[in-house]
Amino acid sequence: MTITRRVSQHPAYILHYRPFRDSSQILEVLTRDHGKIAVVARGSRSKKSRFSGILRPFLPLRLSWNSKSNLGTLTGAEAIGLSAGVSGDNIFSAYYVNELLINFLHKHDPQPEIFILYENIIYNLVGASDVAKKLRSFELELLRLLGYAVNLTHENDGIKPIDEKLYYEYQMGNGPVAVNHTEGGLIFCGNLLTGISEKRFDDEEILKAANKLLRQVIDFHLGGKQLKSRKVLLDLHRSKIAKSKTG
Repeated sequence: MTITRRVSQHPAYILHYRPFRDSSQILEVLTRDHGKIAVVARGSRSKKSRFSGILRPFLPLRLSWNSKSNLGTLTGAEAIGLSAGVSGDNIFSAYYVNELLINFLHKHDPQPEIFILYENIIYNLVGASDVAKKLRSFELELLRLLGYAVNLTHENDGIKPIDEKLYYEYQMGNGPVAVNHTEGGLIFCGNLLTGISEKRFDDEEILKAANKLLRQVIDFHLGGKQLKSRKVLLDLHRSKIAKSKTG
């Protein structure tokens, strides 16, 4: 006998939605105590739907749902605060955060610390001019909470501390390995690895190194899967550089 699970008034954020049948949607949702879930919001695309204007990303919600399988049915939704108000170019960064969680989190795996981390990064992106710094800090903490912590303080043997004057190649699955050359691959001076671990992203050289390293680490753990939002961010960044050169 299949048991119906009922959850009521639970804190949640919508990460993604897609049309389903004539007037419904399937929502991918980040919840505080139930992890990532998927639910059907029946009739929610109808103008007369009681969910009209509520089921959107970056709005703190309390959701209710029933489930007998991996796909539940939404039974209630209400906003419990104002939308984070992420706008302009920063909206692409917020969708990048959502896409990371969609790809990294397993369904029904409670991650309350990640839920709090998500709330913080979304609100920190509002009106932010230092988006890259905030995203790198978020990525480091997300990887740690997922069990993929980036080792930036010791060599791959886990014993010898990083020497800020030496060079290291960051090897996936191993960590920093001392090398006697400075070209090719993920090679960084020790002071940059230390700077990344301490999140000293006001230093442009450290931030640039973090961009390079974390992109490769995330790609490795995603198994080569391409993130659509990252491509948009890269295209936007290149466009700004081109305009600054011609302006």
